[in-house]
Amino acid sequence: MKTIGIFPASGGLGSSTITHLLNLVPANNLTLINRHPDKVPQAHTDAGVQARKASYESLPSELEATFSGIDTLFLISYPSHVRDYRIKVQLPVINAAHRAGVSHIFYSSLAFAGPATSTASIAEVMQAHLATEAHLRDLAARDPSFTYTIIREGLYAESTPIYTAFFNPREEESAESSEILIPHDGTGPGVAWVKRDELGEASARLIAAYAEDPEGFRNGNGTVLLTGPRVWSLEETVGVLGQVAGREVRIREVGVDEYVRLPKVLGVFGTEEKARTWATAWEAIRAGETAVVTSQLGEILGREPEEFEVTVRRYWGEQVR
Repeated sequence: MKTIGIFPASGGLGSSTITHLLNLVPANNLTLINRHPDKVPQAHTDAGVQARKASYESLPSELEATFSGIDTLFLISYPSHVRDYRIKVQLPVINAAHRAGVSHIFYSSLAFAGPATSTASIAEVMQAHLATEAHLRDLAARDPSFTYTIIREGLYAESTPIYTAFFNPREEESAESSEILIPHDGTGPGVAWVKRDELGEASARLIAAYAEDPEGFRNGNGTVLLTGPRVWSLEETVGVLGQVAGREVRIREVGVDEYVRLPKVLGVFGTEEKARTWATAWEAIRAGETAVVTSQLGEILGREPEEFEVTVRRYWGEQVR
């Protein structure tokens, strides 16, 4: 079986993928790479998992040494929506992994851009993903011994706050907490929301399938688009969040100039400029980029994906009541 590396081995998607991988592959085949390897759970290392130190900011030579001996790498994208910096740190990691002998990279992309075959998006958050996908395709074209799988992970059901001006169902009722101000009216194409842990499980199943049988793996040099089972408009999305909060919640469309000055928005993004680039996500949603539904998640899991309403009630509802 191929040796597997997870980089960086942290965050919600990474942690979920690791948990599911440990049920699918021998622990001593798995190497977890992150900025703080001492924080890898003791139970993992006791079981035989290796822990190595590196980050996106590590030198190329350090990354190359860290990836030594790893056949298959799950590369989890850098946590930022800003295009230029993401590209600056992600492409050198891919190059270092290739030089170190990694023969297959799974890349956690994002489910903007519409169909899996699309290579264009309106959303700023998707630009670095598209550039990284293109780099992987180019590398595989130049080196037939190298292959890749792009996993366009659907928009997390648990990530609704970033699409609803950081609405939190746990807040006490007020005029501000019952009206969501975003540059979108809530109608039209929406989002095929998906449970994050199911994305982690599906990613783990894909990685394990390749590691066990590379020759028989059907998703080499291709893109997998993992989505929820149906599309929810933003209006419907907010309606479910309101039910969880126990009050009526509604969207009020505002211009981008007003959105970027909202206190909660500025508190998260830090500057109006960064908030403005994020606002392109609503343009992409309006264009239908996140309204594509595929059956691939269910096929990989062997069951129907969990409905958005169920995920949201479990994620928020149990904490609210």
